Amino acid sequence: MTMNLKDLWTGIINELSNETERIKLITWFKNTVILSVENGIITVGLPLPFFLNWHSVHFAKMTLEAAKKLDPTIRQIAYEVDLTLGDSDPRAIDLAKHFPEKNLARKVPKKNEVKFVGGVVSKILNPQYTLENFVIAPENRLAHAACLNVAKYPGQNYNPLFIYGGVGLGKTHLLQATGNEILRNDPGRVIVYITTETFVNEVVDSIQKRNMDRLRNKYRKVDTLIVDDIQFIANKDRTQEEFFHTFNTLYDGGKQIIISSDRPPHELTLLNERLVSRFESGMIVDVKMPDYETRLAILQERCREAQVFISPAVLEFIAFNITRSVRALQGVLKQVIARYEWEHIAPTVKMVSEIIKHSQKEVKMVGFVEDDPTPRGVITLEQLIDCVSEYYTIPKTEVVSDSRVRECTVPRQIIMYLAKTKLNMSLARIGENLGKRNHTTVMHAISRVAEKLKEDHQLMRDINAIKREAGMH
Repeated sequence: MTMNLKDLWTGIINELSNETERIKLITWFKNTVILSVENGIITVGLPLPFFLNWHSVHFAKMTLEAAKKLDPTIRQIAYEVDLTLGDSDPRAIDLAKHFPEKNLARKVPKKNEVKFVGGVVSKILNPQYTLENFVIAPENRLAHAACLNVAKYPGQNYNPLFIYGGVGLGKTHLLQATGNEILRNDPGRVIVYITTETFVNEVVDSIQKRNMDRLRNKYRKVDTLIVDDIQFIANKDRTQEEFFHTFNTLYDGGKQIIISSDRPPHELTLLNERLVSRFESGMIVDVKMPDYETRLAILQERCREAQVFISPAVLEFIAFNITRSVRALQGVLKQVIARYEWEHIAPTVKMVSEIIKHSQKEVKMVGFVEDDPTPRGVITLEQLIDCVSEYYTIPKTEVVSDSRVRECTVPRQIIMYLAKTKLNMSLARIGENLGKRNHTTVMHAISRVAEKLKEDHQLMRDINAIKREAGMH
């Protein structure tokens, strides 16, 4: 090899930048290094245990291909977790500086501009809703398939398409995603997405201003009309009359109509029978609350979209306990991500249980004891060691031994740091309980953690999470 290991790693990451977003590179390759290249095997060092699965699944293949371009002798990739890796390691690359924000800034998606007849422009379709990122389950598979068909053949096979289901189960996602897909297939189409409340308000406004023709021109000359929550048109006779004629005009002209409701047509007893009959003439599909596995898949998909890592145990806890609606499921996840980003605290099951307790009061949580009589505060070094060992999933016997295995180094240093700063223990006693180390070693470990906390945000999140889990305030 002609390149040193750092130069090789820099070259590999440069190759990866051609097909990987800047934020993903900085998130998942921060403080990673090449440990060795021997016998055709490149060994990559990862700073944290949870990086291992993510790299193995998402980056291993492309990393190996990039490495082969720079060194044809490389034929295999291996990963090794090294908890001592950090910003101060001379082998690590400062990715934030290497890929300046101004060169690879993320583009914020804009809402699709939908032109109405008469030049009116709406930006109501959210491009984040797509049929690709809708997580399919047995409970919504038919609805998703119908939307795909409508997007490909608008106004032909399933017209009208009537989607019903409870609150927060993904109806709006499907409606907007179908509109986005139709526009992607044919950008020239005129598509209108409205809520029923908006339509009612516009009817009332048009009556007051004696200008019904403008309303009719707006909605009866479009290619696709998408109406959300049609049940709210109940008991509004004039609005139902206007919608009935709008429906007929579009249907007779071969234009696509997509409608959502919280109930199937035959249960909309307060609607005009003529409207119910029109709704029942098309394709009727329902969406239900997905099962546990699908709820977990939804959470994982949203984490990938947000480019954050949340512990599998935390996601499983959310998926198991939030069973009322997908909206509630994603709402809890948004709060977890916000706490992670704002407070620099790695999410734990205990933290999430508190979020659910306050935001989803009707949920009776399973998998976490809310009224645990055990005192929350850690009062002994033994309890602190248990807490850190559990957090890093490392046997307690390894942490307290005189082992110098790298996976134990950082957890042990964190124990020393918290034992001194939070439990006010003497250096001698700390060292005695952690592999019979002398006070100089303990003092050095505490200083190292304190110094790394100034720049290492992941370490800060880990320590904050441990303190929270241990009841240290």
